[in-house]
Amino acid sequence: MKFLTQIVFVCIVTMHFQGFSQEKEFNGDPDITFEAARKLAFDGNRKQAQDSLIMLLKKYPNYLDIRDFLASTYSWDGNYEGARKEFKYVLQNDSDRQTTWVAAINNELWAEVPFSALKMSEEAITYFPNNEEILLLKARAEANSKNPNEALITLDALLVSNPNNQKAIEYKESLTQKLRFNSIGINYNIDLYSEVFDPMQYYTLNYSRATKFGSIIAKVNFNRRFQDNGFQFEVDMYPRIMKGLYAYLNFGFSDSYLFPKFRFGAELYKSLPHSFEASLGIRTLKYSSTTNIFTGSVGWYTGNSYFSLRPYVTPGDDGSSISGTLTYRLYRSDADNYFGISAGMGYSPDEYEQFNEGVIENERVNFESQKLKFGYYFTSENNQNAWGAQAGITHQEITFDQGNFFWIYSLGVSWELKFK
Repeated sequence: MKFLTQIVFVCIVTMHFQGFSQEKEFNGDPDITFEAARKLAFDGNRKQAQDSLIMLLKKYPNYLDIRDFLASTYSWDGNYEGARKEFKYVLQNDSDRQTTWVAAINNELWAEVPFSALKMSEEAITYFPNNEEILLLKARAEANSKNPNEALITLDALLVSNPNNQKAIEYKESLTQKLRFNSIGINYNIDLYSEVFDPMQYYTLNYSRATKFGSIIAKVNFNRRFQDNGFQFEVDMYPRIMKGLYAYLNFGFSDSYLFPKFRFGAELYKSLPHSFEASLGIRTLKYSSTTNIFTGSVGWYTGNSYFSLRPYVTPGDDGSSISGTLTYRLYRSDADNYFGISAGMGYSPDEYEQFNEGVIENERVNFESQKLKFGYYFTSENNQNAWGAQAGITHQEITFDQGNFFWIYSLGVSWELKFK
């Protein structure tokens, strides 16, 4: 019965609006009509509600609540200029409207004009100096205006007056995390073999710095294999070229036979419609001779999931070796918290460096290999520390004993500390 009554009410209101929308002047009760228009707007009939509100304002131009609500509906629809005009009219006639200031500042933030939002929030604070909602919007405008340190000062002032403001606490933590441009980390991996080979151990110490041009990562790799030790020095860069287009560059060198003398990598990544991403690149390894590996990837984001397929093509005297890896990640709160699994087939020297020197000397790259790896990555409560654990198994042809295979059982842990 209640549902039927609501249907009848909407039908009556609709016919009423259709009738007076054609009139030159509204002659009904503005309060009742305003309430009916609000209901239409919240029920999704925004255009019809806006027509009714405009008709009301023709007769009652200074009915500020109506004009304020009309501005809000424009803002919801992305008509930021229309909303800006109506909010300005309201505030010029009555500046003592805290909810209007909040809606007007949000409109500027949604329109991605943070400097205008900042100017407006500063003006609003002169009327409402201790209003927490306006202070929080001011902090967002400062952060969006590339002044994150000023935003932190505003948030600290807010939290002095109210240490329990949960929105301010969460935004400050999010902002602080973004301001951690530096990080140091260490990775440890060990490979255990089913044959008589001794375990091989791999350590990496890295330092990364986020800049406005992209991230730069410096790495020192230490490996212990065949009861011998070796170091490698690497630099990874991820320069941003333009929106939706960035690159990967890598350079490394070593004086140990356990690593390539030189390694070089370059790849170009492009965002595509429907949450796809594609890339194309090359890796070069220099041992006693040089090997080029051509690669690329196709990635797809859907919800909290990410899928990626990466092939490798390595030319050789016996023909080209083709391998590939399929990766899946299930993200939780952010990019540092996820579960990952990857499966691959085929041999690529860029992935398996255990016996690469022998591979290059034999000039044969089409070895058989299958692998399966798992990883779990998580952060501390304040996101300042990040940990990871990895495990995998590989079935690989012995590069210097063709036709015979062994198993490799891999375990790894990682830790990273982010700081300003």
